[in-house]
Amino acid sequence: MTMFVLATPLLAQDGRQQCDANIFLNVTLFGGEILNTTTQYHSNLTFGPEYFLAQINSYPVNITGLDVCEVAVTYTHPGQNDTINTMIWLPRPDRWNGRFMGIGGGGWGTGQGIATLHRPAAEGYAAVLTDGGHSMVEPDSSPRSWGLTSPGNVNWALLQDFASIALDDAATLGKGIVKAFYGRPQNYSYWNGCSTGGRQGHMMAQRYPHQYNGILASAPAFNWNEFLLAEYWPQLILNEIGEYPSPCELEAVRLAAIEACDSLDGVADGIISYPGLCDFDPSGAVGRVFNCTTTYENVTITSAAATVANATWAGPVDPSGNSLWYGLNPGATFDALVNISCTNDTCVGNPFSIPADWISIFLARDSQFDLTTINRTSFSRLFRKSANIYDSIIGTADPDLTEFRDAGGKLITWHGLADQLIFPNGTANYVQRVQALDSHATDYYRFFEAPGVFHCGAGPGWFPGDAFQSLVDWVENGVAPETLEAKAIPGLLPGLSGGATKLRTANLCLYPKTMVYVGGDPNQAGSFSCQ
Repeated sequence: MTMFVLATPLLAQDGRQQCDANIFLNVTLFGGEILNTTTQYHSNLTFGPEYFLAQINSYPVNITGLDVCEVAVTYTHPGQNDTINTMIWLPRPDRWNGRFMGIGGGGWGTGQGIATLHRPAAEGYAAVLTDGGHSMVEPDSSPRSWGLTSPGNVNWALLQDFASIALDDAATLGKGIVKAFYGRPQNYSYWNGCSTGGRQGHMMAQRYPHQYNGILASAPAFNWNEFLLAEYWPQLILNEIGEYPSPCELEAVRLAAIEACDSLDGVADGIISYPGLCDFDPSGAVGRVFNCTTTYENVTITSAAATVANATWAGPVDPSGNSLWYGLNPGATFDALVNISCTNDTCVGNPFSIPADWISIFLARDSQFDLTTINRTSFSRLFRKSANIYDSIIGTADPDLTEFRDAGGKLITWHGLADQLIFPNGTANYVQRVQALDSHATDYYRFFEAPGVFHCGAGPGWFPGDAFQSLVDWVENGVAPETLEAKAIPGLLPGLSGGATKLRTANLCLYPKTMVYVGGDPNQAGSFSCQ
C-alpha cells in the first residue's frame, strides 16, 4: 500500500499518507551509512515574521496554514566517527512548486535551525538543511565543543563536514527524499544563504557544480583563511596600544566619518555610498566632544580611538607594513570587531568569537590559548599558517567557476557596504579574480553592492529582499538581472539601532557600476542611475 501511494501521489494530495519513514528506505548516500530516518506531519502551522535571518535574504512575512512533512535523516561516514543530522521539509504535493532549496548556515552553524525551513516550505519549496555533525545553536556550535579530538589534534572529519562534505550530502539526500515523496525529481534546485551560507553557496559552485541550478550567496564568508584572521586585527591593535576606547567613543568616530563622507554621492542621507572615496582621518577629530546616545554623557574622541579606527579601516599589515587583507568600510559599526567590555571606568578587549575560535582551536590547537600574546610578527605567521594548512579544506577562494558555468548554473551574490563583520572588498576581490579568468563571467555570476546595509541586512541602506526571485527568473526564464530591487524599510529589525528612518527604494547596480544620484526625490529608485 505504501508503494502504491508513492506511485500514485494523487491519492494523498495533503502528503499525510506519504509522510512515512518506510517510503524513504531506498534513499541512499554514497560514502555514508544512514542510521535512522524519522518523519512527522505538521498541519496548519502558523509563524510570525521571525528575526529576519530565519527568512534568509528576504523581507519578513507572516506564514499561515502550512502543511508539511518533516523528514529527519541521521547518518555517518563510516570510519570518520561523525553523526550528521539532515532535515527536509516537504510541502503537501498539491502545493509543491517543483523546486528544491538548500538552506545555508551562519557563524559556526552548518545550518541555522528549523526556522529557516518555514519560509521556503510555505512558498512551495522542498527545503533541506544539515547540522554538519555538530550543534547549530550558539554557543554550542563553537568548535570549542567539536574542533579538537584532544588538545593539539584537529577533528579533521568534522571540519571537513562543516566546510563542504555535509553540504553535498544534504543536497544528495534531500533530492532522494524529494523523489521518493513526490514520485518524481525536482524541476530546479536552488541554494539560499548569507554569511556562512554565502560561503557555502560559493563552495557548492566551486566544488559541487552540478548540485544546484541557482545559488544566492550573499555577504559570503569565503576567503575564509584570510578574512577570519583579519577580523582579529583590531583587537591586536587595542592590545598593542594598551588603551581601550569606550564603545561610545568609537561610535562617535563612526558618525564623524559618515558626516565627512555622506555627501560624496550627492545625497546627505546617513549612508556612505562610496566608501572607497572616503578619505576621512579620525586623527583630525581627536578632541571633539560628542553626546553618547546610550549613556547620554559627553565623550571626547581620543587618539586611541582614532588609531584603532584607522587600523580597522585599513586592515591587517605585516611587520613591514605590507597589506595582508582588507578592513571594514567607514560607516560600518565597530561593535563586533572592536568589541570592548567596560566595567565602571575599566575597559578591555572582547574579541569576536569566530576568529577567536579559529585561532585558538585550529591554529594554536589549544582551547586555552591566550590571544593577548599575539603581536604583529606572530600574527603574520598565523596568517600564513591559516592559508597553508586550511585553504584546500575551507578557503572557498577558487575563482575557477567554469564547471559551474558549463553545468548551466547561475550565481548571485550581494554584499552590504556597511557590513560590520565580513569585508566587502574581499568579495569584490574574489569577483575580480573570477572575471580575470573569464571575461564573460557575468553570464553566470553577478555581484551587487548594497550601500548602507549591515551584515546580511539591516542598517539604513537598501536591502535586496527580492533577490531570490531575481535568481529564479534568471535560471528559469533567462532574465539576467542588471539591477536588484532593494528597499530601506523602517523597523525591519525591531529593537536594533541604526536602521532606516523612512521607506526608500533603489536599484542596486551590477558590479562594478555604482548608484549615482541624478536628481529628484532621493527616496525613490528613479532618482539614481547605474554608472
